[in-house]
Amino acid sequence: MTKIKVTTGIDALIADGFACLKGKRVGLLTHTPACDSLQTSTLQHFVHHLQVELKVVFTPKHGFFAQNQDLDPITIAQGVDGLKWVGLYGKDESSLHPLQEDLVNLDILVVDLVDVGSRFHTFQATMLYAMRAAFANGVAVMVLDRPNPLGGIAVEGPMLLPEWSSFVGVHPIPIRHGLTIGELAILYKEELELGGELEVVPCEGWKRSMYFDETGLPWVMPSPNMPSFETALVYPGQCLLEGTNLSEGIGTLHPFQLCGAPFLNPNLVADTMSKETLPGVSFRPVSFKPTFDKWQGEQCGGVELLVTDRAVFQPVRTSLALLQHLREISGKHFAWSIEPYEFVKDKLAIDLLLGSDRERTQMQSGIPWRDSIAEWTEEEADFLFHRKPFLIYLD
Repeated sequence: MTKIKVTTGIDALIADGFACLKGKRVGLLTHTPACDSLQTSTLQHFVHHLQVELKVVFTPKHGFFAQNQDLDPITIAQGVDGLKWVGLYGKDESSLHPLQEDLVNLDILVVDLVDVGSRFHTFQATMLYAMRAAFANGVAVMVLDRPNPLGGIAVEGPMLLPEWSSFVGVHPIPIRHGLTIGELAILYKEELELGGELEVVPCEGWKRSMYFDETGLPWVMPSPNMPSFETALVYPGQCLLEGTNLSEGIGTLHPFQLCGAPFLNPNLVADTMSKETLPGVSFRPVSFKPTFDKWQGEQCGGVELLVTDRAVFQPVRTSLALLQHLREISGKHFAWSIEPYEFVKDKLAIDLLLGSDRERTQMQSGIPWRDSIAEWTEEEADFLFHRKPFLIYLD
């Protein structure tokens, strides 16, 4: 049996018998992936310990059971477990924000969400929106911290420019930010000058050098297309394919690890990428048929990303290189997605994901990907320095 090395914020509350919340009117923003080491959900613990105090449960994108696919609004039967339930992902941008009527009778909002370490994974955006609404209504916020599954040392990718902010990029940070959700809460509060009471309940035993499979904690899918820790490793880069007509493997058993399209030759793609000699990754030619989403029911050629050394693997650089080559190989068949993306209609999805239109326009101008990323190194170094005051875990 794996020895548990790391405890999370919910474990600290359990050990304290929830004494810090007794007598307060409590709201909880969570989902079932947020659980203890025995996979008992945070909500179950709150219901058990705070039978009177718990008033309302908020759920993020994908729903409480992490069951909804992208763009599926959350539908909730009010009164489940005798509580008020509020889904924070609906049919428009306004649905992402808690309403005053949902917060007005609360003393504190507790947040326990499972983040995966990428800027565009939206749970930490939901946390920020909830913090803003809570503080505006005089409600304190407590964040129960959890490890960043990708570790807390490496950062990678372009910085988001403020004018490109959206639900998939709420603040100027790199794509792989190397922060826990609690550290992000502290950074957001300070940099956005949010007035309100914030407490982060830290993990114990987590070191910044730890990847998720070194924590001893169970992996519980935070969303339907994040089935494994291995998925999370490639996600900071492979999610960029959501901004194209190429399949990112959604609709298969290995989302984001597989990618391709019906018009691609898998051997050609694999050979092309192997010549790049990218660190910590290899490319296996594959053929797959998505059961839903892009190219549903059609045979796609492409590659599977196999991480061979995660210590040197650079997911964002790898996928930018892959995207450039896939675009070139695809020729006239390639297209950027022009559909509204997370309620944004006037900007391309690829630009929202990258945080600006810089990389896309450079790619379209024929600039090689290695030249395109030249500015990243300075941006990453600046962020590593800039984030220091917000770090809870200092190893």
